[in-house]
Parts: sequence; structure tokens; C-alpha cells
Amino acid sequence: QVQLRESGGTLVQAGGSLRLSCVASGRTTHYADMGWFRQAPGKDREFVALDRWTDGSTTYAHSVKGRFTISKDNDKNTLYLEMNNLKSEDTAVYYCCAIYRPLRTDGLNDKDYDYWGQGTQVTVSS
Repeated sequence: QVQLRESGGTLVQAGGSLRLSCVASGRTTHYADMGWFRQAPGKDREFVALDRWTDGSTTYAHSVKGRFTISKDNDKNTLYLEMNNLKSEDTAVYYCCAIYRPLRTDGLNDKDYDYWGQGTQVTVSS
């Protein structure tokens, strides 16, 4: 059974930076497509970024492209999300997710993934 645990969320000022981590246990991250989603109060969970092991590609939501970077360290079984130039609209609970079979979709829907972490809160003050 795969377990994902996020960390790194905190209160940060607008314009600041933050790095989220997601440690996987139970199975190596090497053969997993892994992503980040977020959910703000009163809103649906939305796609943030995706790292595909199958072709090494990354995908970002338009709202974070150029500011956020997703990366994976398979030796540490850890997925990261580097967030720069944070804005108040980035405030949300951030979730890590994984699937251990090739995604047959674009990976932008939370239903595409099999495993989820419990989330970590990021609050950006303006």
C-alpha cells in the first residue's frame, strides 16, 4: 500500500517562496506519475502540476506556470513543488497524488490518480 505525506506548508507573505515535499512510502516513486493539486475554501480541488515518469515531461496549470516547479527525487522517494512569487490566490490546501500505471489521460483531473496525501496548508498573506 502506498502512503503519501506532504509537508512544507506554512504562512508566507505575497512575493515569497516555499517548497512543498511529498514523501512516498510502500513503493518507489520511480515508476509513478505524480502530481500536485490544491483546494481553496469553497472551491473544487484543482490541478497544479504533473511529473510523468513515462516520458519525463511536466505539465503546469496556467495560473502557476513560470512560478512553480515540480520535481522528483527517486532516491529519496520524494516529490517537490517549488513555489515562487506567491500570490494570495495561491492560498489553499495542497495535495500530492500518484498513479503507478501510465496515465491514459492528460492527468488534469483528480479522478485520474489512485493515491493521495492528507494535504498541507499554504497561506499567502497580502
